[in-house]
Amino acid sequence: MDIKDIQNLIKFVSKAEVSEVKYKTKDFEITIKTPLAGSDAVYAQPAVYHTAPQAAAPAPVAAVPAAAPVEKAEAASDDSKYVAIKSPMIGTFYRKPSPDKDVFVNVGDEITAGKVVCVIEAMKLFNQIDSEISGKIVKILVDDATPVEYDQPLFLVDPS
Repeated sequence: MDIKDIQNLIKFVSKAEVSEVKYKTKDFEITIKTPLAGSDAVYAQPAVYHTAPQAAAPAPVAAVPAAAPVEKAEAASDDSKYVAIKSPMIGTFYRKPSPDKDVFVNVGDEITAGKVVCVIEAMKLFNQIDSEISGKIVKILVDDATPVEYDQPLFLVDPS
């Protein structure tokens, strides 16, 4: 079973509104659990896949000054003119091909469609992620060596 099959299985399970699905073959086993009606989310973890622990409970919300929402709204409208490069899979995001090499892209770099912008490790496989658009990298949204989810924005690109 390859990554595309796993992604399709996860999409199918989330749309089917079931709480748990187990898929087992001769040399592969995966369990996908989904949240139901207010229960805590449990994410699919193949037996050979390891990620950093994540907090299960949301952080408490602190009082925010009234000016903060206005600033956030202005920042969001500025970001609307940019195009996001999103993660095509669940895995660990890396900006470098290996620890002793330089990063693929930095803020301000011009990229073309097809240029490798990062690597995502999934189940011990390192998948190069290519840009689907040309433009200038405006913002890197994910820290190096951190877990990413399917369809999570990784970079903001100014296509103009």
